[in-house]
Amino acid sequence: MKNVTITLDEKTAAWLRVHAAKRGMSVSRFVGEVLQERMLELRAYNDAMRSFLGHMPFAFQFIGGRRPTREALHDRGGPA
Repeated sequence: MKNVTITLDEKTAAWLRVHAAKRGMSVSRFVGEVLQERMLELRAYNDAMRSFLGHMPFAFQFIGGRRPTREALHDRGGPA
């Protein structure tokens, strides 16, 4: 484990103490878990974004020289 020092305004520090106490944790452990959760969320988001952007763009099939309608794209059964 690595020790770090952070500076917080009074309102944020009070919120932090209350929420750590509600979970029965020390402020240090609470901050560590919150940061770890955020890190994992960002990692998952970045992995998903890389996967999404790694795919080739969808090529639309033009029908009679026209772009498909919103209903046709989303298979809503509307007029084509």
